[in-house]
Amino acid sequence: MDALTIIVNIIYILVCLAIIAIVLLQAGRSTGISGAIAGGAETFFGKNKGRDIEARLSKYTGWIAIFFVIISVILVFLLK
Repeated sequence: MDALTIIVNIIYILVCLAIIAIVLLQAGRSTGISGAIAGGAETFFGKNKGRDIEARLSKYTGWIAIFFVIISVILVFLLK
């Protein structure tokens, strides 16, 4: 393995860990009964703040997924 392959592999592992972390930080689509009870107690500003954070996490997930695919394609060409 040359130095470029090792560097790309390290970046690939970091991107994989970032995807895992960002997906785990996102709330589920259906929060169940606990979400229904807690949702009624939130204020108007609390709901908007949650939506803003969820929107940012969703955007980050998309960008990191694109970066993941690009790094995967680069790795395929480097390992051939």
